[in-house]
Amino acid sequence: MIIQTENKTIGIMGAMPEEIAGVLELMTEVTEHQIGMRIYHQGKINNTNVVLVFSRWGKVAAASTVTTLINLFKINQLIFTGVAGAINDKLNIGDIVIGEKFYQHDMDARPFIKQFEIPMLDIDHFEADFGLITDAYEKLKDAIENNLLYDNAHPTYTSILQNQQVHIGDIASGDQFISNETTRKNLIKHFPDLFCVEMEGAAVAQVCFEFNIPFITIRVISDGANSNAPIDFADFVKHVASKISKNIIKMLIV
Repeated sequence: MIIQTENKTIGIMGAMPEEIAGVLELMTEVTEHQIGMRIYHQGKINNTNVVLVFSRWGKVAAASTVTTLINLFKINQLIFTGVAGAINDKLNIGDIVIGEKFYQHDMDARPFIKQFEIPMLDIDHFEADFGLITDAYEKLKDAIENNLLYDNAHPTYTSILQNQQVHIGDIASGDQFISNETTRKNLIKHFPDLFCVEMEGAAVAQVCFEFNIPFITIRVISDGANSNAPIDFADFVKHVASKISKNIIKMLIV
């Protein structure tokens, strides 16, 4: 089965329902396709063909979802948006990280190959499309300066998001919610340039690499990847993530 699309088609993924709910509001001419326990929303944003989907948590779920987008919907570009836990001390809740290099921090096939190296590919990371990174950075930096990403509707985050910044940096992914300082310090030891951690991005990056699909991953910092992570994460996703993800996509697809 091939879902017919026209010309350029951008796939948009989020790992949580809250991360795609706002984006769906931007879409027109929407049709739904239920495939592999997921609903793919096919339509347009600003006259650009898009397919939006909630991938679910974890590397396997994300890899399966992006493979469907590539093979059935014939996307030729991917945007992955959502939240992440901060590793770099310069990051604050609400900051945006545009992923540059992606590592699978739970990949370890020693003694056969080096730790973190991807079997059969002989590399330990994947890189997002440079042109997409540059374009997103300029647009999101301008959006933050003009207060276009979040309208301060929730009082808890008003003061925090007034100092929101956008960064370009490395992201590590693994099937583990990082919520303690020991694990955080261990990640820093292995990846000293790491900005944040989540559960899907590197898997998506690997699939896009293998299919030669340009991609970009944009993460909003929801917590500090420490002992307070579950509390901060749940509250941030509930009140803020959907709105910021929506406005990120609105800035990028024009």
